[in-house]
Amino acid sequence: MAERDNRRDRRDRRDRDETPEFADRLVAINRVSKTVKGGKRFGFAALVIVGDQKGRVGFGKGKAKEVPEAIRKATEQAKRNLIRVPLREGRTLHHDVYGRHGAGKVVMRTAPQGTGIIAGGPMRAVFEMLGVQDVVAKSVGSQNPYNMIRATLDGLTGESSPRQVAQRRGKKVADILKKPADADAPAPAAAEA
Repeated sequence: MAERDNRRDRRDRRDRDETPEFADRLVAINRVSKTVKGGKRFGFAALVIVGDQKGRVGFGKGKAKEVPEAIRKATEQAKRNLIRVPLREGRTLHHDVYGRHGAGKVVMRTAPQGTGIIAGGPMRAVFEMLGVQDVVAKSVGSQNPYNMIRATLDGLTGESSPRQVAQRRGKKVADILKKPADADAPAPAAAEA
């Protein structure tokens, strides 16, 4: 009887541990072949994006003889390669960003609330897993999903919040966000007597 309860406890514990902290998205799957003496051997390469939809995202690629195994390997690699990206109000980027990897070039811009994710293919998957709700992005280089994702993550690693900038400069956030007085504005007119 005690052994049965013990098994039940282990099963309950295992179910609790499997609560998904991260969401994942399969971006691309390629069938690759290797020519050998007897013919061809086929394998599969998977590209997966993983994120917590709260500012962390990563990508991974995996290769195996079967599709599910390739996806599992890619997901594990993506979880090991997570980066943290600061988001403004938890919905958009703090400033416009340009990213590049090889021939892949991307431009990402902040957007007002309600805009949605205006981005194509692999970039959209990155933003959805990151938790961005409003962004305008354009890929101007390679259409290869591997290069597009690497270029997107390259741009996102350059993203910095006002808090990070203030910390680097040794100032307060209010000093960073304060707008300078407009130099072109006319001086207030003196009271005429």
